[in-house]
Amino acid sequence: MSKKSSILLIYTGGTIGMVKDFETGALKNFNFDQLLNQIPELKLLDCDISTISLEQPIDSSNMQPTNWVDICNIINENYADHNGFVVLHGSDTMSYTASALSFMLENLSKPVILTGSQLPIGDLRTDAKENLITAAQLASLRKNGRPYITEVCLYFEYKLYRGNRTTKASAEHFEAFASPNCIPLATSGVNLTIADQNLRPYRRKKLIVHEKMITDILVIHLFPGLNEELLTQMLTKTKFSGVILKTFGNGNASTQPWFLKLLKNCIDRDIPVVNVTQCLSGVVQMGNYETSTQLGQLGVISGKDITTEAAIAKMMYLLGQDLGKQVFKTIFETSIRGEMC
Repeated sequence: MSKKSSILLIYTGGTIGMVKDFETGALKNFNFDQLLNQIPELKLLDCDISTISLEQPIDSSNMQPTNWVDICNIINENYADHNGFVVLHGSDTMSYTASALSFMLENLSKPVILTGSQLPIGDLRTDAKENLITAAQLASLRKNGRPYITEVCLYFEYKLYRGNRTTKASAEHFEAFASPNCIPLATSGVNLTIADQNLRPYRRKKLIVHEKMITDILVIHLFPGLNEELLTQMLTKTKFSGVILKTFGNGNASTQPWFLKLLKNCIDRDIPVVNVTQCLSGVVQMGNYETSTQLGQLGVISGKDITTEAAIAKMMYLLGQDLGKQVFKTIFETSIRGEMC
């Protein structure tokens, strides 16, 4: 009989780690070491489960790249001793963290699955139990003696997604996340159904953790009436290392000379400008319309079908690699962790 899988649950904070005080109705943190007492069903899984917590668990709205480094270091320090990892995280910034971890953990050969809940564990109608139990079960799966899943994923409401393909779509419904340009990697029903053809292949290489993330990035959401004076102030009087341009449709933007000149000035200063669509689904195709042709001619980088969350995380990661202008563009436009088509 094969040895049981060993799973490490990493608590970072968020709703899932709270219980309701039934006398006052207020939410309060519980001792995470007592997790198995809160969810005894975890003991029924055919795996050994250990728990660890960030030194100071936080609300996910306070999540910072330094916390991503802490999570990566926990995974790295425990990598040899566990077959999979489940990161319990608040839902608000979960897609950002999932995207960042996918780039920071190079040569990952074990599952790192983020999950959380819309309601706390102690709530009568909580979604925390199913999310956590199934995430742990997915992290424990093995095939041919190896981990079945070997990438950073996000599990929520019966679906396992590639982490860097997700975005939070609802603050109210249990189905809080969407992956508009990539189908789920697994679906939980009566059975667990795995989309084998979409999983990233196993990598027999040493895990590399990238801690350097450059964060001084401007994200500019285009809209009709965007003020020339304001945008000029942002792009000429502010120090930054990269720009994410959220454009219309398939990557379209204004063709006004002042707008194009501002972008050209950035690119001439070796500041990368990445074009991502504002649309929930679809792909940037510069050149399809006149309103995007000049962006390509200027050297604007195509984000293809990448999410805004993944574009930000990928830019932070690549800026930290000290790459040349053309190499940066080539790598950004290439899928390196399954983040784009």
